[in-house]
Amino acid sequence: MTRPLSDSQQQAWRAFVESSWALHTRLEDDLRATTGLSMSDFHVMVVLSEAPGHRVRMGELANRLVFSPSRCTYQITSMVKRGLVRKQSCSDDGRGQEAVLTDAGLAALTAAAPLHLATVRETFIDDLDDAEIATITRVFGRLGPRLRSLPVTA
Repeated sequence: MTRPLSDSQQQAWRAFVESSWALHTRLEDDLRATTGLSMSDFHVMVVLSEAPGHRVRMGELANRLVFSPSRCTYQITSMVKRGLVRKQSCSDDGRGQEAVLTDAGLAALTAAAPLHLATVRETFIDDLDDAEIATITRVFGRLGPRLRSLPVTA
């Protein structure tokens, strides 16, 4: 049987869950209201904008976004319909598919970034001191790769 959480562990867990959900909801709501983009749209465009040639193989993109392959396909299909990305055969082998950021997608990202940054600062960064930011970076820098490597359970 799994050991119960101590009172301090329970408080930490609840604070994390409730605050992270509230933060994500606020970021999503503000981004949609100011730009019409979802957090998923924004994250896809950030990843693509940082990639060489603004293109990433679909499987790699799903891994980077922590999406299932079907969710990634659905997200990219939605963005293709809005002209933010296009899908094309991989340039190096032609077997796989790549998502490619369009000029319209880059323009949408460029316009949305300062608005999103203002919300990130207002709701998260500006309430933290340098030591707290370092702690968050250390903790999630360690947890993120471990969580991504865990097998998916049904």
